[in-house]
Amino acid sequence: TMGNWLVNHWFSAAVLAAWLGINIFLFTYYFLFFDRDEQYFYTRAILGSALAWARASAKCLNFNSMLILLPVCRNLLSFLRGTCSCCRRTLRKQLDHNLTFHKLVAYALALLTAVHTIAHLFNLERYNQSQQATDHSLPAVLSKMHLQGSKWLNPIHSNQTTVEYVAFTTIPGLTGVIITLALILMVTSSTEFIRRNYFELFWYTHHLFLIYFAGLVIHGIAGLVRGQTEQSMAEVHPHDCAEYLTQRDQNCTHSCCKDPEFGSIPAESWKWVLAPIILYVFERILRVWRAQQKVVVTKVVMHPARVLELQMQKKGFCMEVGQYIFVNCPAISPLEWHPFTLTSAPEEDFFSIHIRAAGDWTERLIDTFQLEIPRIEVDGPFGTASEDVFQYEVAMLVGAGIGVTPFASILKSIWYKFQQADQTLKTKKIYFYWLCRDTGAFAWFNDLLASLEQKMAESGKADFLTYRLFLTGWDTSIANNVALHFDTATDTVTGLRHKTIFGRPMWNTEFAAVAAAHPRSVVGVFLCGPNTLAKSLQKSCHQHSRLDPRKVKFYFNKENF
Repeated sequence: TMGNWLVNHWFSAAVLAAWLGINIFLFTYYFLFFDRDEQYFYTRAILGSALAWARASAKCLNFNSMLILLPVCRNLLSFLRGTCSCCRRTLRKQLDHNLTFHKLVAYALALLTAVHTIAHLFNLERYNQSQQATDHSLPAVLSKMHLQGSKWLNPIHSNQTTVEYVAFTTIPGLTGVIITLALILMVTSSTEFIRRNYFELFWYTHHLFLIYFAGLVIHGIAGLVRGQTEQSMAEVHPHDCAEYLTQRDQNCTHSCCKDPEFGSIPAESWKWVLAPIILYVFERILRVWRAQQKVVVTKVVMHPARVLELQMQKKGFCMEVGQYIFVNCPAISPLEWHPFTLTSAPEEDFFSIHIRAAGDWTERLIDTFQLEIPRIEVDGPFGTASEDVFQYEVAMLVGAGIGVTPFASILKSIWYKFQQADQTLKTKKIYFYWLCRDTGAFAWFNDLLASLEQKMAESGKADFLTYRLFLTGWDTSIANNVALHFDTATDTVTGLRHKTIFGRPMWNTEFAAVAAAHPRSVVGVFLCGPNTLAKSLQKSCHQHSRLDPRKVKFYFNKENF
């Protein structure tokens, strides 16, 4: 429900409300300022309300350009997470929504860029019309002022000027075109599909942000949009003198005979983005320094379906469950860093990742490791620990597709804690649901479950973990195999004791069974998977929780890995 969401995400909601509020305030304030202020009376005479649209959107563009780099300063976020370790975990968890906020700001930049560009196209058209006008209207008179030295208000001084000419020969025009192209390329190349399948394309295109910021800082330097100077306002205020501009005779003696003078609006984008750029430079320096620390690859395992397991050690490396690292292999690409969820438990004396072939870089890494062990650089770990799992007597863990990876770390850690009779572990029973199209790429996870199953059986704790594998993809060869080996004790698909189920889980049945088995427990439901699944699990949690505080309660947690 909305109430639950606000309780769990109040910090995110507050940040979102503040961000929206500041954007609305900046836009409204500057729109009204440029639409009403007397200093821009003459500018408005030529441009109309398009001036206010262009300037208000420019202010919001500066504000959002200031914010866009902050969510991707991952070392800064780790530092904040560390400093607020005494805060409630829900607050620390909100910092993991950094990329969601980054995307939100990016979409705002795209929208504001469209508004700003369209407003300036109108402005150029109006400047052009005023320059070409031959009547004695105010815009025409103002546009001819460039003939009297440096008093110009209209930047277009020729009747032959076109929009294309201004766009590609002036500093604001050219930088505007470059910034907009950079932004379009960055936004379009960062869709989920491209990030998943062509990570290199996303990675390299995103570095156009350097061009974006350089262009942004230079963009306003020429000061093409002008307003009346303070001194000129004192001498010939438009309120009193505007009407005399269009109907002035040669031998004028009135106090309004003097021409108004104009000055540029100073460039100020650099003031907005200077601090975040400095922070980001420090961030990159820190990443380079951390990457230089030696990583020892202690074990390389090649699993079926081209999945590579790397077990590593690094001095001072300290991980928690549910965290991830960035990996770089200079032999393949000195610039590319790829994120991987840690699959080892904190209790182990190494940290590990599983890499499946899912693009050029991963393919080349797997090929390289089959020939030799190249140098590996690691940055991290990052992300908030998924320690909530340990706080429930009964835990229902749901992993869908690639979302099964973090549960390798969680399941192993729970088992180690359970063996060592760790006081922080309240868990007495785990239900694990694994949904995937085919188990090919996750054979390593099968092996992990099988070894856990064996260890639990050996120590007489076979009931601690119950798991189900739901195969959502169906294959005739699998079907025939199942028909042949229907009576075997272990599963035909995975070789595990618990039977594989074909199709999707009936969540009502599963929740009802857990509620019946634990009528007085508090059950934590954890998902790493798609949002559609999150909705149906949330609904089931709600339906199967009893109002009586002494009876079963289900609490839903979605992990963002």
